[in-house]
This record gives sequence, C-alpha cells and structure tokens, in this order.
Amino acid sequence: MSSSCGSSCGSDQKGGCGSKDAQLAQQEIAITKSLGKIKNKILVMSGKGGVGKSTVAVNLALCLAKKGHKVGLMDVDLHGPDVCRMLNLTGTLTAPENPDDLIPPLTFNDNLKVVSLEYMMKNRDDAIIWRGPLKIQAIRQFVADMDWGELDYLIVDAPPGTGDEPLSVAQTMPGVHAVVVTTPQAVALADVRKSINFCKTVAMPIVGVVENMSGFICPHCGETVDIFSKGGGEQTARDFDLPFLGRVPMDPRVVMAGDSGTPYLSSDEDSPAIKAFDTVVTAIEQRLPPGPVTVNPFAAPGCACGPSGCGSK
Repeated sequence: MSSSCGSSCGSDQKGGCGSKDAQLAQQEIAITKSLGKIKNKILVMSGKGGVGKSTVAVNLALCLAKKGHKVGLMDVDLHGPDVCRMLNLTGTLTAPENPDDLIPPLTFNDNLKVVSLEYMMKNRDDAIIWRGPLKIQAIRQFVADMDWGELDYLIVDAPPGTGDEPLSVAQTMPGVHAVVVTTPQAVALADVRKSINFCKTVAMPIVGVVENMSGFICPHCGETVDIFSKGGGEQTARDFDLPFLGRVPMDPRVVMAGDSGTPYLSSDEDSPAIKAFDTVVTAIEQRLPPGPVTVNPFAAPGCACGPSGCGSK
C-alpha cells in the first residue's frame, strides 16, 4: 500500500511513512476496511490431511453463491493450493493500471470471487518454499490488497493442522468462525480434537463439525458401505458440545468432478451425497445468516505514522 502523506515524511526518517511500522499500520487499515465489508468469515479446517477439506470449502462456496449470496473463496493452503484446479480457473494475476488500486480476484461467476496463490504463479507446478513470516504476510495481503467488495460470506480453505496459516487467519480476521471437517475413523478424530482445542485457544467460534467420507456409496448398486466406520464425527461434536452439521458419504463422482474442475456436491444432480451436503450448507447458512454489513467508521485517509505524526519516536 502506498503512503498518503506525500513527500513531507521522508522515507528515511525513523518512524516516518516509509518505515516498516508505518507500512504495517497502513496495511492494518486496509485489512480492517476490507473485512468491514464482509458479513461472515468461515475458516474450513481439519486436524489432518486427506479428509476432503478443500472439497468441502469449494462446494460450500459454490452452494452459497448458487443461493444468490455474494461469496469469496480464499485459498490459504499455500504449499498445496488446489482451489483453482478444482474450479478449472486458468486465469492469472492482472495488476491494476493504478498501482494504488486493489487487485481484482478471479471471478468464477457473478456471485463468486476466488483468490489463490496458484493463480499468481507463472508456473503452477513450482514449489512454494516459504517460512512462517512470508506465509503470514501473504495471507495479510490476500485480505488487504484484493478487491473483495461487499460479501455475505468469505470461505477460507486452510491447510491441515494448526500451524501458521490457520493461526494467521485467526489473528488477521476478527470474528472468523471455523467449520471443522473430519472423517469417522479414530486417527482422524484424534487430530480433529486438536483443531477444536486450537479454536478454543485462539477464541475462534466453531460453527460445527462435518463428518466427511461417512460411508461409501457403491456406484453399481447404490448401497452404502461404512469403510471408515460411521458416527465418529458426530460423537466428537457431542463430546465437545458442538453443533453437528451432518455427514457426507463418499461418492466416486466427487473425485472425478474435482479432477475435471466441475465440483459435484454443489451440482443439481440427485444423489445421497448431494442431499447430505445440502443439509450441511443449510445448517451453516442458518447459523451464520447473510445480511447487510455494518461498516465500521474510518478516519479520513492520511498518515499512518501514528497520533504523534511523522518522524515521531
């Protein structure tokens, strides 16, 4: 973000507008302004990988957008961003003509905007080899520098675990709520309990628990087989006194749809998995209803050096 003080501060002055403290303060202003236009922030998280968290995040965003809500989808799984591929988005970052303007996200449709590190890379197969500070700064820039506009929902897809990315989201987005995704087996449930305790530690409200891959639907006979057992997610939600949002069975078409970039759980087909996922989305929508955003009043744009003015020590 550029300084609004003009040339009076001098970037070499201690505490001036060119200082790191001033740049951080300006970024905080931009973050607050951006978040002030977003009604609901939802972090989709899991205790371990392989539970279908990104599938839940992408299809949740699509379902809410299909219902007419203004939705943003932010992929903060920086080392393994999959959102663009799952939506078959092939665009790249387009810088605004005016360097002071916000950067436009990718547009999936009229109601869904998408931001992912992958669409900012020249080669999407390049590895992201970053330590914590770079990841934290990237997430802050996803909020501060992107033109999200007014949204009913911002869905954030986080990597598994309780590391830099979910912690950065919790610290950057006051009022963010978590949707915790798990599979029914004991190993996944042991990790999901850590995610729940993480949310308690950082004071992040939990919308509820989703039990994904709860049974396998045979593509030939349509019967359900409990490969990973059943009910573990619901029992965990009960143990922690959390809402249970529903269980979604495995369906081979979910995998094929994710690979082809045409997500299945948010489609118009008729299947047990789609019906179950619609129940989950409706439960989230009821707990975090859309509506008008109360925008916090902001001071007139000016110097971000602090109340003592430029060059203060």
